[in-house]
Amino acid sequence: MKHRLILVSSLAILLVGGTFVIAHPHFNKTLTVKLPSGAEATLTYNTTPANEAHASKAAVGQFVTPRQPKLKLSAELKAGSVVVPAGEYVIGAIKNGPTDWTMGLYPGTIARGASPEMDKVIKLESAFSSEGKAEHLLIDITPGSGKFTGRAVLTLHFGSLFLAGALS
Repeated sequence: MKHRLILVSSLAILLVGGTFVIAHPHFNKTLTVKLPSGAEATLTYNTTPANEAHASKAAVGQFVTPRQPKLKLSAELKAGSVVVPAGEYVIGAIKNGPTDWTMGLYPGTIARGASPEMDKVIKLESAFSSEGKAEHLLIDITPGSGKFTGRAVLTLHFGSLFLAGALS
C-alpha cells in the first residue's frame, strides 16, 4: 500500500510538473510610441494564442477582439477622413466577408460576453492580407508602406490574419 501511494504521488508530481514544462508563457506587453503628430499612443495587450477558428466563425459586420487589447491616445488624431479623439480604445477588427476585415477602435471597454455598439466603433482606413503566420497575437505601431507610406499604422497580426489601420 505504501509503495502504491508513493507511485501515485510520484506520477501526480510528474504530470503536474510536465504541464509546466510543456506550457509556455503569454506575455503582457506595453508599447508607447510618439506619433508624428506629437500625440503619444500606448498599446497594452496579452500575447494570446491565435485562434483563427474563432475569427472565422464571426458574423459579417461583427467586431472581433482577442481579449480586448487597448490603445490609449494622449491627443486627438486625424487618420485620413477619420478623427480619433484622445482616450482609450479596444482594438479589434470588423469582418466584412470571409477574407476581408477592417481595423476598428471601440471607445472604453466592452463588458465580458457583451456585443459592442457598432455605431460607436471607429473604422480606420485598412489593408488586410493573409500572408505569414503569427502563433500569438502581435500588435504594433509602425511606419506605413504602400498606400500607407508616410503614415503611422496600427498593425494586428493573429494567425494568418494581418490587418493594418492608418493612425495618421
